[in-house]
Amino acid sequence: MRFTSEQHLAEGITEREFTLGDTTGILWTPPAASASAPVPLILLNQPGSIGTRRMYPRLLERARSAAAAGFAAVTVELPGAGDRAPLPGMAHAFGELRRAISAGEQPAEKVIDQLILPLVDQAVPEWQTTLDEVLARPEIGERVGFSGGVIAIGVRLAVVDPRVAAAAFFAGSYVPRATLAEARRVTIPLHILLQWDDEGNDRGMALDLFDAFGSTEKTLNANMGGHAGTPQFAGEDATRFFARHVALPSAR
Repeated sequence: MRFTSEQHLAEGITEREFTLGDTTGILWTPPAASASAPVPLILLNQPGSIGTRRMYPRLLERARSAAAAGFAAVTVELPGAGDRAPLPGMAHAFGELRRAISAGEQPAEKVIDQLILPLVDQAVPEWQTTLDEVLARPEIGERVGFSGGVIAIGVRLAVVDPRVAAAAFFAGSYVPRATLAEARRVTIPLHILLQWDDEGNDRGMALDLFDAFGSTEKTLNANMGGHAGTPQFAGEDATRFFARHVALPSAR
């Protein structure tokens, strides 16, 4: 991990941009973070293909909320997003997805697989490498939470990486059948946000995924409104969820 810039925000948060292998990212640490008082970490996952530059205002808002609750936060540029090279076949799959939605049709399973699975296969190892680097820093504690979409990335990471102690997912994307199967192996506490009238996604599929999760503690937080209509209090609920499940024992 090589830091390329550093700035101190008004709240005392330190924001550092970094490069790591083929990707870039941002690490935010609250003012109280130190080697003698390490803080837990929230992974701020992004929607696919949008990119950090466009997502930055929303990511910063999430990082500030995390810092106010005593967490560090990190995000990385997903494969195929921002300035990264497009994933093979992704543009075609997006086109087929948009065509099906516009026609009021269910997207074909092969389209969903082509859109999601290559992204998951590449993004999850990159997240694990990022975790290796960030958790090696003395001011970062060992407790980790995962926040956001693409939900299939979070599901895979929760299955393969025991460092993730809890996850708050945004149920806002189509999921392959392989993700439904993986969900049965997820046992960590879950907080799942669903926009009930999400115009670009399948509500039934989101409910099937929620039902498939093997976790004994899982909460579905459904709100009226479209994809971009998430109420502010939904994010506050997620922060409280992480405070219960990811905060270090001395901070609870």
